[in-house]
Amino acid sequence: MKIGIVNDSALAVAALRRALALDPSFEIAWVAGDGEQAVQMAARQTPDLILMDLLMPVMDGVEATRRIMSATPCAIVVVTMDLGRNASQVFDAMGHGAIDAVDTPTLVEPDAQLAAGPLLRKLRNIGRLLAGRVAPQHRLTAAPRAVAAPRLVAIGASAGGPAALATLLGALPADFGAAVVTVQHVDEAFAAGMADWLDGQCKLPVRIARAGDAPQAGTVLLAGTNDHLRLASPTRMAYSEQPCDYLYRPSIDVFFESVVEHWRGDVIGVLLTGMGRDGALGLKAMRERGFLTIAQDRATSAVYGMPKAAAAMGAAAEILPLPRIAPRLVQACGGTVPL
Repeated sequence: MKIGIVNDSALAVAALRRALALDPSFEIAWVAGDGEQAVQMAARQTPDLILMDLLMPVMDGVEATRRIMSATPCAIVVVTMDLGRNASQVFDAMGHGAIDAVDTPTLVEPDAQLAAGPLLRKLRNIGRLLAGRVAPQHRLTAAPRAVAAPRLVAIGASAGGPAALATLLGALPADFGAAVVTVQHVDEAFAAGMADWLDGQCKLPVRIARAGDAPQAGTVLLAGTNDHLRLASPTRMAYSEQPCDYLYRPSIDVFFESVVEHWRGDVIGVLLTGMGRDGALGLKAMRERGFLTIAQDRATSAVYGMPKAAAAMGAAAEILPLPRIAPRLVQACGGTVPL
């Protein structure tokens, strides 16, 4: 896998070089000292993946991510110091299509393999994703329908997801009558910050889903760990390490499939922007169950991977631009859409 490095710190570049040298499948294509240089180098030689710093002179990593994903799209992982303090910029970069984020490995740690571990694990998973390897499909036993059960809106998102979720969830009214559960591909280090960030932009309360929670109407729950969020019963959510063979943790497919297996009421499945195919099989299972399924369209997706896979296999009953998804949800849940 050919990798571009974008960082203005010589120490950070040295740390990244040391980390990548631990895996012979990684090759450094080029190194850029700021975002503007990265945009130019990506145009001349688009790598398989870019390691993007956030805070740089001339052009920061958020704007560089936006321009690269618009002109010469490729996988981008934010790699920067003190990610916690820069959470809002991380979400902005992910809104433009960055896949994930990780702290810059340090040269101080004497064990190079230990220091590079989090970065290398993410890069290897992304390499498997780019190679087109997908997790196996599991057979489902569908739960019996019960009209009295509340309606559930199950949403999956990946690269580009934070901005898409802010747009969709922010357009739902305070009296929205369905429970909402969202799985966004994001490391657990950022999940709580993302829930707070979304909560500040939505009329509905947004919080991290806890083990034992039951989805409730008028509340948005967000997957909050690196384990898979799933329905363990019609009234209880849980986190699980299994299955281990899924690229994404948390996996949208795992959650969607658990909804088909356990939820006794009506469901609306929504698959938003993202790289790869996670969520497509689960959305198809929902449609086959008779639920309404929606995929974001190509024009409004930062990365048209997951919704494209869903559309290709007939998993989406409706393919809509992002601004039309919230009104469609309100309409499907019996609410009034403002003219």
